[in-house]
Amino acid sequence: MTDLDKNVIPMAKRIIMALIATAALCVNAQTPMFNEMSYSAAQTDFNFSGGDKAAKSVTLRIYRSGDSAKPFKTVKMKKSGTAYKATVTGDLKGCFYTFDAGRGEFPGYFAKAVGVNGRRGAVVDLADTDPEGWAKDRRPTIAMKNVILYELHHRDFSIDATSGLEHKGKFLALTEAKAIKHLTDLGVNAVHVLPSFDYASVDETRLNVPQYNWGYDPQNYNVPEGGYSTNPYDPCVRIKEFKQMVQALHAAGIKVILDVVYNHTFNTDRSNFTLGGWDSAYRHRADGSYSNGSGCGNETASETPKFREYMIESLRYWVEEYHLDGFRVDLMGVHDIATMNEIRKALPEDVIIYGEGWSAGECAYPHEKLGMKAHIKQMPGIAAFSDDLRDALRGPFSDDHKGAFLAGLPGEEESIKAGIVGCISHPDVDYAKVNYSKEPWAQEPTQMISYVSCHDDMCLVDRLRSSIPNISDDELIRLDLLAQTAVFTSQGVPFLLSGEEMLRDKKGVHNSFESPDSINHLDWSRLETKPEVMNYYSRLIAMRKHHRAFRMGDAELVRENVRFLPTEDCMVAFVIKGTNVGDSWHDILVVLNANKEPRTVDVPLRSYTVVCRNLLIDEKGIDRVYGNKVVVPAQSALIMHD
Repeated sequence: MTDLDKNVIPMAKRIIMALIATAALCVNAQTPMFNEMSYSAAQTDFNFSGGDKAAKSVTLRIYRSGDSAKPFKTVKMKKSGTAYKATVTGDLKGCFYTFDAGRGEFPGYFAKAVGVNGRRGAVVDLADTDPEGWAKDRRPTIAMKNVILYELHHRDFSIDATSGLEHKGKFLALTEAKAIKHLTDLGVNAVHVLPSFDYASVDETRLNVPQYNWGYDPQNYNVPEGGYSTNPYDPCVRIKEFKQMVQALHAAGIKVILDVVYNHTFNTDRSNFTLGGWDSAYRHRADGSYSNGSGCGNETASETPKFREYMIESLRYWVEEYHLDGFRVDLMGVHDIATMNEIRKALPEDVIIYGEGWSAGECAYPHEKLGMKAHIKQMPGIAAFSDDLRDALRGPFSDDHKGAFLAGLPGEEESIKAGIVGCISHPDVDYAKVNYSKEPWAQEPTQMISYVSCHDDMCLVDRLRSSIPNISDDELIRLDLLAQTAVFTSQGVPFLLSGEEMLRDKKGVHNSFESPDSINHLDWSRLETKPEVMNYYSRLIAMRKHHRAFRMGDAELVRENVRFLPTEDCMVAFVIKGTNVGDSWHDILVVLNANKEPRTVDVPLRSYTVVCRNLLIDEKGIDRVYGNKVVVPAQSALIMHD
């Protein structure tokens, strides 16, 4: 192969892939509405789709850098229908641009590369951002029923000195051998990264000064955040390093899920949508004021054709350009059901979609048409978080000091049972007694995300300390492991907050979205001081992976093969008919005991192999017992099979 062949063939492939992507978009819409910049060495074409009303004029400004004072070229764009177009001859690679529709400069709605702090779009050849071997990168094939989610914030995960990671707080931390080994040792197979698109609250020109935010303040939706790159001034660096992160995780068999926040923008008056005159991107109240279902000052109008297409094009772009495996949709209850279903249809079947089945306030759209948890049955292939199971275990979100099942308080057993079956209809679950949902809301168990903690609330350790006064370290660990046993023996899709395997705490802070590293960091030294926690978590995850009885993925199979046993208060016991679903274990008995004393449970008379008892898990067997009664140690789980 000649040098010319080596250059031409990859470029030809890239052009073909671009044409395929464009054709795919055209299936869903008339044209790719938001292709705002097309580069070639000979010329660069700029296209601004316009706002709700035609602007008097739109000015394109070209700059030498992302923060230089004056443009070196200014072009008045030509109106073409509702859009505005301009072609600039010559090679603009490495230059920066803005549009100005009379309200101020901005990088457009759909910039794919930006300069420092995201104020200007950047002219790049995306082929230059591909790491070596990127064309061979593939999404791992993992069915939804087999997915094990691990939610992390880039800075939390790697910033502490105890992490031993070189690229602290950066995308590249997740390319390092130690990080990959930790994830694979734990057993997770899908990393859910908190918002990693370009967000507004971190000043990328001052990264030498500690700054922190979760990132739920969108600025540019379609380009990675510069604060997580090693050089936010070079627009190619953030893109390439994000791809390197994806590539490294994929090589380890781990999916990458991106937390996406289309429900609102960081601000309203200076957002890209407002500066472009696209006011209908937001919902309004009857009096014309902005509706605030997001709790952040505005809410977007997903039901409008243009914003719906914006979301679809954006998500497709992340899948196609960055090879992402799925999305966690922030405040999915702000978006309309029809749009969520269109998104599901537009993305490859193996791309995961799940979200928060609620809003943060009243939306200016009919409640019955929104993507709420109660409407998940209307959104096949989309999952939602189960606050039913979460709060039944640890207590309500609204009161950090109130406990529930883990605190030894009766009355939450039925809610836990609903969580165990994946919030589907089941003959043994009385939904009239479930805490929030008075009827089953999932059509399939894979539509329920099973969890006890996430970034948005107290972590599990803090919640236990807050809701159980004077809790001892021993009791805390027992209840922590009991909680996760409920999560990982649930037929839903299990979800784990990063650091829980290290017995993470955030010093009691409930909402740490802008707290310092001293609150949010992971203390990796706890893997050595509390090794029993990581050991239990990894063995619990391995047991789930090895036994399909815990992850049937089919509602009818769950109804047929999961049966609950009568128990006392603060206990849940169930039998899974493993053989019926192809498991190597015949009947599997799981008992969750939150009482401070051992409890005895009546079980079918037979001989059992105990695989989990008293904070130990060993699939080969801890003990053999025979009889029709079994003693379950205090504040722990018992798992055995015949």
